[in-house]
Amino acid sequence: MSVDTSAAQSPTIGVVQDKINVGILGATGTVGQRFITLLSSHPWFKIHALGASSRSAGKPYHSAASWKQTTPIPSSVRELIVHPCDPTEPHFRECTIIFSGLDAEVAGDIEAAFRTAEFAVFSNAKNYRRDPLVPLIVPLVNNPHLAMIPQQQALHNPPLKKGFIVTNANCSTTGYIIPIAALEKSFGPIEAIMVTTLQAISGAGYPGVPSLDIFDNVIPYISGEEEKIEWETLKILGGITENDDGLKVFDMHASHPLRVSASCNRVPVIDGHTECVSVRFARRPPPSPQQVREALAAYTPDAQALGCPSVPRHAITVHEEPDRPQPRLDRYYQEGAGVSVGRVRQCQVLDIKFVVLANNVSIGAATSSIINAELAILRDIVSR
Repeated sequence: MSVDTSAAQSPTIGVVQDKINVGILGATGTVGQRFITLLSSHPWFKIHALGASSRSAGKPYHSAASWKQTTPIPSSVRELIVHPCDPTEPHFRECTIIFSGLDAEVAGDIEAAFRTAEFAVFSNAKNYRRDPLVPLIVPLVNNPHLAMIPQQQALHNPPLKKGFIVTNANCSTTGYIIPIAALEKSFGPIEAIMVTTLQAISGAGYPGVPSLDIFDNVIPYISGEEEKIEWETLKILGGITENDDGLKVFDMHASHPLRVSASCNRVPVIDGHTECVSVRFARRPPPSPQQVREALAAYTPDAQALGCPSVPRHAITVHEEPDRPQPRLDRYYQEGAGVSVGRVRQCQVLDIKFVVLANNVSIGAATSSIINAELAILRDIVSR
């Protein structure tokens, strides 16, 4: 299979005349490092402030970070001084957007403080995903959920003018929900999903899983992961409606009940989550495997049409080979910003089954947050 590794060309790439200052929280961690790699050459954003724990604060970034990326530390951030994750720090005060790669153990209070200080916070942490006022956005699926932000600001105490939090989904949810959304768009509601994940060790952060646990082994348990997939799917695929009090609420796919069963496994792969998915459609007869392949390949998310510069040219790459996708071969296609799907075939229990591969530290983490910020700019939620 020949592939085009060029990024999508954005027709609105000049919409931001002067680059917007951004800060990165958790800058020394795995996701923070990926933020730095992606943002260092971003056409709209300029890395202006880096935040990390007290043991890293005060050091130049190259001394504070144990760099684990395949490319060198960008020269633009190498000498930047790392600051405490405090919105009153002068360098953060000069930022408009904050990207959070913080660990969930500390993210909640810190992200809330930045929101209260009127920053636009785009978080990779899990802390606010269940919040009924916080959009849970997979940018290649449900960016209209950004419409919840004005209500989040209005109901905050005190009300906010610019501050808000947007979260992206769990990395395993993000990978498989993109093709699921494409199939619902083409063929209507899906009634049931069974998904089994083979998740890379980088999903556990650094230093991650002990070597004696993961070498020559598969660990059939990842704490909280199965529950995240099952409920996040409903919030992401659901719409927004009004309750009896006139407030916007997520309908959690209520227009057509959907059951999701997830089984999660940690495997000895560095990057790239593989997921085996079976689905049952509400429509009868269900689509054929060939119709499913065609629908997946043709899927064009709103973020592509709007002109987000970090959106991949192909949201879903469909493989015809019987042994693809594979993490080692396919995880960095389009810089990991899209997903790969292969082995589309009939399922003898449900209707259709297929295999998905997603780069868990790119579209499953940092890339999603960056595209979410681009969408907020294009939708005039964040000032240009």
